[in-house]
Amino acid sequence: MIGNPKVDALVETLCEDGCRDVRAYIEALTCGGDLDGRAEHLSEEERLLLRDELQAIMKVYGDKCRL
Repeated sequence: MIGNPKVDALVETLCEDGCRDVRAYIEALTCGGDLDGRAEHLSEEERLLLRDELQAIMKVYGDKCRL
């Protein structure tokens, strides 16, 4: 966790959706998307923190994630 309660809570929620969805969320955040309104309460800096944290988590799984 990165220590930002809003971002940390959203990371946990998004990760429950599975690897494929998390990869889509990373792509959306990279392109300026808002994840169907789920990240609208975050500042731009917090969105970048969210993206970076999701990327760090997904590096652990690499291409082997089946969910």
